[in-house]
Amino acid sequence: MKFCLVDKINSIETSEDAPRHQRIVTVKALSLAEEYLADHFPAFPVLPGVLMLEAMVQSAAWLVRLEQNWARSMVVLGEARNVRYASFVRPGQMLRCEVTAKSIGDDISKFQATAMIDEAQAVSARLALRSFNLRDRQGYLAEADERIVADLRERFKLARGPEALTAASTAPG
Repeated sequence: MKFCLVDKINSIETSEDAPRHQRIVTVKALSLAEEYLADHFPAFPVLPGVLMLEAMVQSAAWLVRLEQNWARSMVVLGEARNVRYASFVRPGQMLRCEVTAKSIGDDISKFQATAMIDEAQAVSARLALRSFNLRDRQGYLAEADERIVADLRERFKLARGPEALTAASTAPG
């Protein structure tokens, strides 16, 4: 099961330097309706730590997709280092992820990430993400890559807004 842990993209900062898409700020609003809360401490529902980390990974993945001009369908966590948890995220709170690209390559990208609740740090980590296409491993999956990228573009449009998708897809690559 996969969870969408980016409800809104607040900002994307660009730079003339490489990587061009330098920083992203996203928000995950935690609702009591989240299905995993029923099992994760029902009397004290909190966002599981691994999902806090995943929210930062999903935020960083948007920078990879933009920088690579949507060239790869899969962007996954390769490594998480120096992960430090500082507080819980409870229903009704918003987790704000601030992710800065250190490098974005064809296959491996590196980031510094922090997630905050109001002004208090909830978690921080150094992340390395891997990106690839399914067709690179199994040629017959090329159509699946196309469907996945189309779905991701729609999710991006919902999280950021249609004008951002148009600008990102027409930017030189």
